[in-house]
Amino acid sequence: MLSGLMNLLRACFRPRSDRHVHTNSETGGRQDGLLWYKDHGQHVNGEFSMAVVQANNLLEDQSQLESGSLSLHESGPYGTFVGVYDGHGGPETSRYINDHLFQHLKRFTSEQQSMSVEVIRKAFQATEEGFLSLVTKQWPMKPQIAAVGSCCLSCEGQQGEVLSIQLSAEHNACIESVRHELHALHPDDSQIVVLKHNVWRVKGLIQVSRSIGDVYLKKPEFNREPLYTKFRLREPFKNPILSSEPSISVHQLQAHDQFIIFASDGLWEHLSNQAAVDIVQNHPRNYSSSEILTNKGSARRLVKAALLEAAKKREMRYSDLKKIDRGVRRHFHDDITVIVVFLDSNLISRASSTVKCSDISVRGGGISLPPTALAPCTTPREGGRL
Repeated sequence: MLSGLMNLLRACFRPRSDRHVHTNSETGGRQDGLLWYKDHGQHVNGEFSMAVVQANNLLEDQSQLESGSLSLHESGPYGTFVGVYDGHGGPETSRYINDHLFQHLKRFTSEQQSMSVEVIRKAFQATEEGFLSLVTKQWPMKPQIAAVGSCCLSCEGQQGEVLSIQLSAEHNACIESVRHELHALHPDDSQIVVLKHNVWRVKGLIQVSRSIGDVYLKKPEFNREPLYTKFRLREPFKNPILSSEPSISVHQLQAHDQFIIFASDGLWEHLSNQAAVDIVQNHPRNYSSSEILTNKGSARRLVKAALLEAAKKREMRYSDLKKIDRGVRRHFHDDITVIVVFLDSNLISRASSTVKCSDISVRGGGISLPPTALAPCTTPREGGRL
């Protein structure tokens, strides 16, 4: 679930007691219909761009980029945190993760005084427990919140001139190894994965095997009335069916690593790894007003490429697809979130320098709606690229 997050944090964080940190207000993006974008920004170790296009009536994707201190102390460690949260069944879980995961990570980093795999694991566990507490409180009034969940972070890495390196692994029942894992964890359940309408699903309901939320498949006390019948299992279960345990890998960045593409599943439904890398790699870099070379608009370019492919699959014009409003748009493509993080090897290597930098906090946008609103209750959909 979290493959790739350590890749960036591990290489980018470093203690610096001599750094000056201040809050940067230049963090907002722009809205153009259902598209939100921030074409250019600066993080601790380079540049970034972000883009989000909404398809669901309520945006289920949530995202953030946090750069600066990764703890509660100004002394660091310093680095860049990137999160992409692909919600399913509604926006509640992804919104909750966006509000709490990074704060938990900063707290545990402060306690341990360093960034580590264990810090990330604890931050995820605390986020899962916090959302479970929220579900428990809201269950009597909003039982469908038990069927809302989110997958966390999709990461693609690019190395060298041409090749793409995939840094994350999917936890999706369509993958044979994931089905084997589920059967090993549930040896007495012959129906732990079911082929339904030509798609492998856990208990015939959901494709992903790991998530935050989806409490109805983790706690049997929430798999009953007043939860809607379509979410309830016929047989009671004792052990959690889904897991919130993150899958963590470490990739030490090299001098020739140029960028990482973080994206929700909506992008990868229409673009291959290599196609996405080529779009970012082959676009000419721009000069800013101060004559500095920048990688402006890469995330927005990837979103547009995905939308062009979505329109092509439906044999329609891109201009006509853009006219379709949220909700109805979901029949043509999913919410799409993209964050492209460029890596400046000079900044990464200067771990002991006194270069000043700003704390940056940016969240992907969408159509503004009440944060307490629940999406219409539907069969859970899920992003599968994790």
